[in-house]
Amino acid sequence: MNKTEQIIKGLTLSKSLLLSSIIIGEPYTGKMTLVRSVYPQALYIDARNIDELEYALSNYQELVIYNFEHIKDISSLNLENKRVIAIANEITNSKMLEECFAFIYHIPPLKDRLDEVEQLTKELSDKIREDLMIDTPLKIDPKSLDLSQNFKSFKISLYKEVIKKSLNQDDIEEVLYQFFLDRLEGSNQYYKLISLFEKPLIKAGLKRYKSQLQLAKVLGLNRNTLRKKILENGIEKL
Repeated sequence: MNKTEQIIKGLTLSKSLLLSSIIIGEPYTGKMTLVRSVYPQALYIDARNIDELEYALSNYQELVIYNFEHIKDISSLNLENKRVIAIANEITNSKMLEECFAFIYHIPPLKDRLDEVEQLTKELSDKIREDLMIDTPLKIDPKSLDLSQNFKSFKISLYKEVIKKSLNQDDIEEVLYQFFLDRLEGSNQYYKLISLFEKPLIKAGLKRYKSQLQLAKVLGLNRNTLRKKILENGIEKL
């Protein structure tokens, strides 16, 4: 059972109890999505809206409070005989948390949940293919995806990977056409823009063949010419 499943199980078990819980984790780690999967009908209140929050705490037994890190004085909240689920990006006062919440969950960043990333990559890439009406099956390497901003960067990079892997030659020519149409101006642009072709071609060749000598033969270039182009394009050894 992964960390997300453990939290879902804990929240589900506490649905019959008038006890409060808090989920803490970096932005875009899926905290809100996780809570909505267990409490889809609950009242959701932004902690930054003090008036609405005070009204909700006075009139509801069950509610979800997000952006909870904006609460300056947790002890001022009346959480007794209520089922409150708080969602926070960070909380520094751990002692106060223990006094106010029966259950405290910490959800790790996505880079520490690689088992989930692999499954999510498959599920979401299939959904993206369906949305974009792409028929060809695509193999996406989860290691190629950006997890620096958790689900935010993960989804952006996944969309890019799906699109990149689904492009054919006509698509690539059209992308380049639009790129040049918008930016072609000034002088000596042929020599300035030629790296758009050379750099990815050489980088892909080096990664595939692992040898400058072999790549020079494949490209039909002199080995010294290839070395010069590697330096000119600032290509690091792969």
